[in-house]
Parts: sequence; structure tokens; C-alpha cells
Amino acid sequence: MAFSLARVFARNMHVSARRSALTHFNMPAMSPTMTEGGIASWKKKEGETFATGDVLLEIETDKATIDVEATEDGILAKIIAQDGAKNIQVGSAIAVVAEEGDDISGAADFASKAPSSSAPKEDLPPNPLPNPPSAPKEKSELPSGDRIFASPIAKKIALERGIPLGKLTGSGPNGRIIREDVEKYTPSAAASPSATTSQPSAAQLPDYVDTPVSNMRRTIGARLNQSKQELPHYYVTVDVNMDKVLKLREVFNKTLGEKDKAAKLSVNDFIVKAVGCALSDVPEANSAWLGEDVGSKGLVTISAETKALAKKARDGKLAPAEYQGGTFTISNLGMFGVSHFTAIINPPQSCILAVGATEAKLVPAPEEERGFKTVQVMNVTLSSDHRTVDGAIAARWLAAFKGYLENPLTFML
Repeated sequence: MAFSLARVFARNMHVSARRSALTHFNMPAMSPTMTEGGIASWKKKEGETFATGDVLLEIETDKATIDVEATEDGILAKIIAQDGAKNIQVGSAIAVVAEEGDDISGAADFASKAPSSSAPKEDLPPNPLPNPPSAPKEKSELPSGDRIFASPIAKKIALERGIPLGKLTGSGPNGRIIREDVEKYTPSAAASPSATTSQPSAAQLPDYVDTPVSNMRRTIGARLNQSKQELPHYYVTVDVNMDKVLKLREVFNKTLGEKDKAAKLSVNDFIVKAVGCALSDVPEANSAWLGEDVGSKGLVTISAETKALAKKARDGKLAPAEYQGGTFTISNLGMFGVSHFTAIINPPQSCILAVGATEAKLVPAPEEERGFKTVQVMNVTLSSDHRTVDGAIAARWLAAFKGYLENPLTFML
């Protein structure tokens, strides 16, 4: 997906009358809510020229990886934020650009004058001191007080091995103790044998990989934490008899399979359709009407669009228009064998439906000779924001949703 930066690039690619000015190219805001991003990869090398329409780099936002295209010709004089850099604030310098033919010999010096905020935050200690001195090499030069600066992984390894951090000399920025400092630590000869042998050796420690949190996962965590703290959640649960849906799906898929095997319908397609129809019946459960509703689309169309969007989401290629503006969320964990769960509302939406697995269940059946029968039941829980959707509305909506799935021919008419 390409993202045109006409206004952003026009600002960053300002050309002076002398045709010799270097310009800082800053991290652009790829969406209204973006405050920081990462560099997935640069598509141009330092000193390489580019033309209008060329992809300069891929930026990782909280939702997707987006291509940044050039809207003017130029040259990439110096890269400040390298591939893999994360947590770069919007507006921070990530490169130096110039016009083709300009003298770029001073690009490195010009890059060093970029605002300090352009450096990825992960390379800084948790609470860097203002105007910090050069990285200390001796323990006595560590910041004053009882606090010991150490990376999370260094603290973890030190705890596992019983190594006192106070005895280590940090080689990281501002004297911060890093993983290598802990791994290189050797107890003094005077140390008690019992104190050293009681801890597991390096060969005994389990192997693991310290994976940084992605921008998307960090943003999801922040927003859902805020949602759970600020929104008055309440939950309403019903069981839905899925016998007719499963039979109808079987009939449809036999027919569709003869034409196109890839077009087969899933249970989730029926759920999405029923959600759309229920929202049409009980619009109070919906925050806004934005054009064509899913309830007016056919099952085959819903199935095709859902599969296409799911693939884009897995590949990190969703366009902003494809994930913004939603009014209702479906969270389906049934395919993973989860029978029941409750979901957290995604603000500013008012509702989210948690869908569990469809399972066989015995129910009374006086009409049967045995007095009972087996039905396929799906458990769903609606989480609602009580400020906008009260219990009565939630109950009406679930009744409509349940009615459509238990009589699926009603939304085929």
C-alpha cells in the first residue's frame, strides 16, 4: 500500500534558492492517531537518487507497514534512523535529503545537528539524565542514589544467577548495566563456594529470545488498558442453537464447491451477517451509520471481503480506511476451541461480541422418544459500554442476533 506524502514531503524537501541546502526528513504522521513509528526498511541507499513515485522506505505504524513514496525528485544524502529502529516520535529527523546535483559532503555533519528526539527511545536508558556526561566506565560514576541502572534482560539474568548488580560495572549508555556485563561477571576467589555453586551455570539456563514489543501491540495494549479503566463494561451472554446454520452452510458449500472451492462459507460469515442484520434492527447498539451496512451484503460478498481483509491484516498491509471508522467489533475465538470468554471494548465503539466454539449439548425434547436431543450450541457474550448502551438495548440486540442465527433463512429473503 502506498501513502502519498505531498504535504509532508513538500515541507521536508524545501528547496532554497542557492540549491545547496540539506534538509532533515522527519518521521511523518501516517494517521491522525499516530504519535510514533518505526523504520521497517529503507528502499533507497545513502547517496542514491530517487524520482517521483519511488518508494523511499517502509514505516511501521501501530496498525500496518506503509510504503512512503517520493513526490519529488531528489537524493537520499544520509540515513539517521536505520532499519529496525522503533519508537521514533513523529516529527523527529530520520534522514537528510537534498536535490540531485547538490553537494552532500556535509550530510553527516548536518545529520548530527538533528533534534535529539530523532534517536529511537529504545537506545536510551529508562530515565536518561538531562545533558548526560560521556558514558561512565567506573562504578563510582554511576548516577547517585540507591537506584542501579540496568536493562530488563540484565536484571533477569542477574536474578537467575544470583549476581548482585551493585558489584557490576555498566558498559551501556550512561553506565547502564547490560546483558553482556552480567554474562561476563566472574565471582572473586574469596567468594564462598556454596554461594556460587548453588546457582545454575550458563549451560543450564534455558535458551530464549528477547523480542521487542511491536508498535501495534504496544498501541493495542495502551488503548485496551485505557478502555478497561475508563469504560463501565457489563456483559450479557446467550446460547445460540446453530443446527440450522450448520445445515444451511453445508448446503451452500456443496453448491459453491462445484463452482469455486475458495468461495466456501465459514460459520463466521453467518455470524457477521447476523450481526449486521441485528444492528439494523436495534440501531441503538451501533454508534453511527456510515454508508452501506454489512447487513445489506450477501454471504458470498461478506466471505470474500473478510478473507481479503484477514490476509491484509496478517501481512500488515491494511490501509487506514480499512480499519478506521468501525462501530462494532466481532472477536471470534471459537475456531481455537474456546467455549466462552469476554472481550474488552475497542473505543470509541460501544460494543464487542465475543464468540465461542459451537459444541454439542443435550437439551430437553419432550417430542423425542428419549425425552432429550443433541443440538449444536454456540455461546456468545456481548460487552457493552453502559454509558451509551444499557442492559435493555443489549438484551434486544442479542435477541435479534440469536433470532437470525437460529432462523438463517430470514436474512436470505
